[in-house]
Amino acid sequence: MDADEVSIREQNFHSQVREYTICFLLFAILYIVSYFIIRRYKRKGDEQEDEDAIVNRISLFLSTFTLAVSAGAVLLLPFSIISNEILLSFPHSYYIQWLNGSLIHGLWNLASLFSNLCLFVLMPFAFFFLESEGFAGLKKGIKARILETVVMLILLALLIFGIVWVASALIDNDAASMESLYDLWEFYLPYLYSCISLMGCLLLLLCTPMGLSRMFTVMGQMLVKPTILEDLDEQIYIITLEEEAIMRRLNGISSSVEYNPKQLEQELNNVKRMKTKLERRKKASAWERNLVYPTVMILLLTKTAISVLLVACNILCLLVDETAMPKGSRGPGIGNASLSTFGFVGAALEIILIFYLMVSSVVGFYSLRFFGDFTPRKDDTTMTKIIGNCVSILVLSSALPVMSRTLGITRFDLLGDFGRFNWLGNFYIVLSYNLLFAILTTLSLVRKFTSAVREELLKALGLDKLHLSHNARDSETAKPSVNGHQKTL
Repeated sequence: MDADEVSIREQNFHSQVREYTICFLLFAILYIVSYFIIRRYKRKGDEQEDEDAIVNRISLFLSTFTLAVSAGAVLLLPFSIISNEILLSFPHSYYIQWLNGSLIHGLWNLASLFSNLCLFVLMPFAFFFLESEGFAGLKKGIKARILETVVMLILLALLIFGIVWVASALIDNDAASMESLYDLWEFYLPYLYSCISLMGCLLLLLCTPMGLSRMFTVMGQMLVKPTILEDLDEQIYIITLEEEAIMRRLNGISSSVEYNPKQLEQELNNVKRMKTKLERRKKASAWERNLVYPTVMILLLTKTAISVLLVACNILCLLVDETAMPKGSRGPGIGNASLSTFGFVGAALEIILIFYLMVSSVVGFYSLRFFGDFTPRKDDTTMTKIIGNCVSILVLSSALPVMSRTLGITRFDLLGDFGRFNWLGNFYIVLSYNLLFAILTTLSLVRKFTSAVREELLKALGLDKLHLSHNARDSETAKPSVNGHQKTL
């Protein structure tokens, strides 16, 4: 064996050890952060010292692992983009030798592997293990619950395998394609993950436009709005009188009319919450009221407009250039050329837009009526809800790189199994996805900014009473409160 060959093997061995060490350190940081996030929302009453405590602890660790994988999938594309620009700026620097194309490809492969593992094995195991009690006739304990969980996982795997096999036969009635389904690792799991990714992208298509319009409301609740033609002192005085009236009802000082104590407590909490907001607005400085709020709103509007503009440009590129397809283009590789027209500035803008789309998709996801009760609450979220939230975030985060590349937010090629999805090569699916995203986002923004004008027009024309969707809400607000006054504040 030559000395050169031994030296090459040693270099390959050291590079692999370095890459695995970097991956482990990055994942350890994400795991610790994810653990503290879940502990913040986990219900404190679930912490017992018995068999259920062990089950909850195992489910907690599996959920933390899944949330860490989700965070890694979100950071995957931004990390790759910024690494490409760094390698271009400092190609021969000694301090960034650890940052290379092999490391980036390894991170993409690990993200794909762990996403499959969490989605098809760990999260179903955590859910069934949490709900299991053991088969009848067997001795109760951890082993019985593990046995029941394993049996349920096998039955679930057979069910999913049958559904995918039938769907493949219906969509592509080809003997070769159906025989390839028997190849579990090379075809079945990537095919199933491709279907899950398509569902995740469709979910992002539904959540992201709603989240982009909802972000204005969320940031408006977090920031202090400018005080225009408002008398905060008068509003605080009115709300204080209402609070004192409710307190007298609770203390029984004025008991001429009987009231429901639970309704009184809920009314008191709402009044206190509103009073706190008014006092915060009063204590805020002038620059916070008049500068921060407009600046943030302008930034949100600018990022949303840039996203829609990039999608529109990508639609034009899809119509005239085949290489604009997510699966059709193969770039020069990591560290060889910049994938952004504006260089480092363009890459930074792409990263900002990717994070903005992810946050908007999460906000839009929890704004949907179907997932309204799914929102985690601090110190009051069961493990079942935590598992469901981790699965939902994993599906959204795994589809984020695919959506960003499909919409043309970035030109960075999808690596690993992310770039092997069959539907990415379908021109009509990709074009329809871009068109729907641009149309839904535009309609959501128009509906958001014209809602006040539409309500005033309906009131002026006397058609507000015919708006059936707001009848129940209007009737509730027209009822007098517990202190005998209408809630007009």
